[in-house]
Amino acid sequence: MRESRLQFTDAERNDPKIGKKVRRAEKAAEKANKAQSKIPTRKRPELVADNSNGKIKVRLNFEETQKKPPSELHIAKAPAKLAQTQIHRQLQESEEDNVGVEAADALTSTAEHSASVLQNVHHHAALKPYRAADKAERRLRVANLRALQAKAEAKNSTSNPISRWRQKQQIKRQYMVSKSGRSAAGYTTTGTAKAASKAASEGKKAGSYVVRHRKGFLAILAIALVTSFLLNVVSSCSVMIEGLGAGLASSSYASQDDAMLGAEETYSQMETALQQKLDRFQQDHDYDEYHFDLDEIGHDPYVLISILSAMYPEGWTLTQIMPTLNTLFEKQYILTVDVETELRYRDDGNGGVERYPYTICHVKLENFDLSHVPVFVMNEKTLSRYALYMATLGNRPDLFPDSESVDRLKKGYENYDIPSEALSDTRFAAMIAEAEKYLGYPYVWGGSSPSTSFDCSGFVCWVVNHSGWSLGRTSAQGLFNACTPISRSNARPGDLIFFQGTYDTPGVSHVGIYVGNNRMIHCGNPISYTIINTQYWQSHFYAFGRLPR
Repeated sequence: MRESRLQFTDAERNDPKIGKKVRRAEKAAEKANKAQSKIPTRKRPELVADNSNGKIKVRLNFEETQKKPPSELHIAKAPAKLAQTQIHRQLQESEEDNVGVEAADALTSTAEHSASVLQNVHHHAALKPYRAADKAERRLRVANLRALQAKAEAKNSTSNPISRWRQKQQIKRQYMVSKSGRSAAGYTTTGTAKAASKAASEGKKAGSYVVRHRKGFLAILAIALVTSFLLNVVSSCSVMIEGLGAGLASSSYASQDDAMLGAEETYSQMETALQQKLDRFQQDHDYDEYHFDLDEIGHDPYVLISILSAMYPEGWTLTQIMPTLNTLFEKQYILTVDVETELRYRDDGNGGVERYPYTICHVKLENFDLSHVPVFVMNEKTLSRYALYMATLGNRPDLFPDSESVDRLKKGYENYDIPSEALSDTRFAAMIAEAEKYLGYPYVWGGSSPSTSFDCSGFVCWVVNHSGWSLGRTSAQGLFNACTPISRSNARPGDLIFFQGTYDTPGVSHVGIYVGNNRMIHCGNPISYTIINTQYWQSHFYAFGRLPR
């Protein structure tokens, strides 16, 4: 797909805020044009129906056009079995990225018998100009998007990083839609109807010719379908993936893979050493009695990498961030050893009693959770970057595919259409209007504003304080204390719903906004609607509360 060539004004080129990105976009367009000009051309034969004299004749019309790139499936000298294996592998690699490609897999039986038609046409050298053009177009796509994003940010420079990320997503979607032609100027229903009518007329005229030569046309059609199918399987996935990556470039981790993987491995080794210390604690000490109170050891790798990327936004090396790793580890894991000594009595063996010291060792390990650490080591600006990285996983869900964060990213957030009758309450309508602004925002422990994202109480406090109340910033327990407890049967949209035991804290530990129909909007991970009559939420349910009027 040939990338759009955007037009910019002199004022935009000279604007200190966006001029650099505009010039880069224009330079990228020049390089893309140059690469396109190097693609070889050929005379393309075209069948044309001529009925000027009342008779249908078919003649060859030659038009100069760019040669289509040959497929990268190189099977010219391979046996048929290898071609079949290659086709199946391409399908499997494409299934996750192409909706409905599973259905196309049924066509491979035909493709396998037709693989020979591709022999002697797939040569690496022939692909060089096409690869160069594709690379230039991809670079232009990135430059175009960054220029458009810069223009949008210049108009709204006071917005927070997460808002700007959502704005960039919107720009990307609009940009890709415009490229596909779905909103192009001049594309009207009338034009479509005329085109369809003309096509039907031409098709009717040519129909008789096709019928008379149906065997030849069927053979040509079969070859064309197989070839087109193979080419599309190879190329379409990469184009879509590359377009997505370009749109999210500004929220991506800046460091190299070896640095990020090395940081995760180093931190995991520190955890392993801690576990080994605990495992051999009794062997290394000589106390009479031991009591262990140990939290589980572990962390989410994306939390670690997002913290480091937020603190070192230009990228980092493993050596550079070693002191930071130690600091994070010390704040996440708190190991305390308390030894008490008692004087006890025993028979001395001579009919008497002797006193002796008896030592009791209490070992406690607290895992504060690495996701709770950022608020203590970051300022608001750094915390905003951390929230943005957690919202996108640095656009690298492949980095740690087993992380639960990847599943959350793929799942997204649950939305819900509030019934119109519930919105007749103006205060509740104001709450929902404010709350839905932040759907999809990640959970950030201690977060209390859009710039840093939220935790559960921070989210509810922000919403109610911007919807007619003035409760300040308080905890889930503080919100409960400000409410009037009400029964489940009397709960209505706009009431708060409270839970206990969702993590290790006394009293109320979680809060959401009840919206009716057994649903709430809350800051889980991410902010979303959720059903409250599940086993998990019912087992932790505490009470409903009504805000003061």
